[in-house]
This record gives sequence, C-alpha cells and structure tokens, in this order.
Amino acid sequence: MKIILLVCCAALLAACSHGPRIDRSIVSANQDSRVQYVVLHYTSTDLEHSLALLTHGEVSSHYLIGEAPATIYQLVDENRRAWHAGESQWRGRTWLNASTIGIELVNQGYQDSPTGRHWQPYSEAQIEALIVLLKDLVARHKLPLGSIIGHSDIAPQRKTDPGPLFPWQRLAAAGLLPWPDATQVAQQQALFDRELPAPSWFAAQLQQQGYSVPGDTPEQSLRNVLAAFQMKYRPALYDGMPDAETAAILQVLNRPQ
Repeated sequence: MKIILLVCCAALLAACSHGPRIDRSIVSANQDSRVQYVVLHYTSTDLEHSLALLTHGEVSSHYLIGEAPATIYQLVDENRRAWHAGESQWRGRTWLNASTIGIELVNQGYQDSPTGRHWQPYSEAQIEALIVLLKDLVARHKLPLGSIIGHSDIAPQRKTDPGPLFPWQRLAAAGLLPWPDATQVAQQQALFDRELPAPSWFAAQLQQQGYSVPGDTPEQSLRNVLAAFQMKYRPALYDGMPDAETAAILQVLNRPQ
C-alpha cells in the first residue's frame, strides 16, 4: 500500500510540475501583427561601432544594414521589442518601440563645417537591400501603404535621421510609400502662391499625415515638424519654413484617394 501511495504522489507531483496542458489547436481569426510601422534610422557611425552599440549599448534595432557589402544583420527577433524609437509619436500612438520594427542603416549622418552641414549619401547596395527587406516585411505583416516612416517623422523635435539624402522617392517607386503627383502639386502651388495658409493650417495638415504637432504650436516646434516633412518630400529645401510648395505637397497627399 505504501508503494502504491508513493507512486500516486510521484505522479501527482510530476503533473503539477508541468502545469496544465495548453491546447493550441484552435486559433482565433481576430488578430493581426503587433507590427504597425517600420521606422528607418541611420547609425551616425561605422559598422563596427554600430554593431557594438546595437548589441551591447543602451539601444537596439531589429535589423542593421551595412554599406559594402550591404549585409543585413538581424539583431532582434521581430516578435520582441527593440529599443530604437525612444520618446515618439505617430498617428496618435506613443512610445513606438512596442509596435514597430526598427531598421538602422550604417551611415555617418552629417558633419558640420565652416561651409555648412554635409550629409553622407547612402550606397546603392544599401538601398537595394533595404527595399528587398521592406517588401518582405510589408508582405509578412500585411502593412498598408504609408507604414514605413523615419525616426525624424516620429520624433521631429529631436531627430533628423534618416536625413535629407535618404531616397524616399525610390521607396515610393517600389510601391512602399505614397508620393504626391508632380502635376497636381504644381497646380496647387500656383494657388498657394497667391495666398499662403496660416500656421494653424499647416499644423492641421501635418497632423493628418501622422505627425505630432504641439497643441500650442510654438513657432520653432512647428518648424521642426515641417523640416521633417520637407526632408522626406522636398529635400532640396528643408528649412522648416511654411511655403507654397510645402502647402501644395501636403494638400495633394492628404486628398482622399
């Protein structure tokens, strides 16, 4: 009898140690990917330091793309949160680490000199590798058009990456980004040349795009957001000043499709 009791107790303890059985055979159709956006960055340093920073520093990203060769390094599983966005906001979502995939491109960013600010261009191989990766992410996570954004979009008061030399129009040509029709922009610009909208109009249009614009809209804060928008859609001039061309681009992009 003692032997039987000991066997029963052992079996009970073994069952308890493993916990209840989890049945995963029934899956709900009411779900989607936790990934809502892909955020693009530059590293501001070379490959060696980028890898060290993103694997043993205080920040991380899901992917890092080198320059030559344009190797894609996956540093964080897509199902886990990487620390790349920081304090951020886009379309009402805040602290975007939890809902984004971060991609860093090895690029020095900019250097200031007596002749002005000089930005490092991206290599063709990097952009080609990035487009392949983005198409895969968009397909697997079923991301709608407009889900690929820059760090400067989600944190325009403190970030400038991926900078004015990042070829956003190349991504648009690959079907990854909405882009304003040049003819429509020219038509709207002619109208705005006659009368430029008030700053509050620009703030509202930028918010419709997804940007966070401070409620009291201080002039410098609005200029920072405008500069981030201009770096993407009008990189030849990104001084943050409201002008007819910027107004026209906003108007065309925000039209119902």
